[in-house]
Amino acid sequence: MANINLRPLADRLIVEPIEQEEKTASGIILPETAKEKPQEGIVLAVGSGRKDEEGERIPMDVKEGDHVLYAKYAGTEVKLPDDRKVLVLKESDVLAIVEK
Repeated sequence: MANINLRPLADRLIVEPIEQEEKTASGIILPETAKEKPQEGIVLAVGSGRKDEEGERIPMDVKEGDHVLYAKYAGTEVKLPDDRKVLVLKESDVLAIVEK
């Protein structure tokens, strides 16, 4: 995992999408416009968690390095100086942690 200069706040996290295959099982090459938006990624950074009504911090369920599935149109895409694209997601946009 590369060092990034983004620190997510509260219940937000930074996820690097994992690009889908460029070729179908039958060998058809997909153009960029036909590819589905990635819904899997690696968590690069996590916030400290949101606060409840009493001001107590609720810890995050995800941690750096987790492989996650997230909602299809979730988050805000951010382009890093090295031309990588990452997503800033709320923890509630994460659907599952992939356990290997």
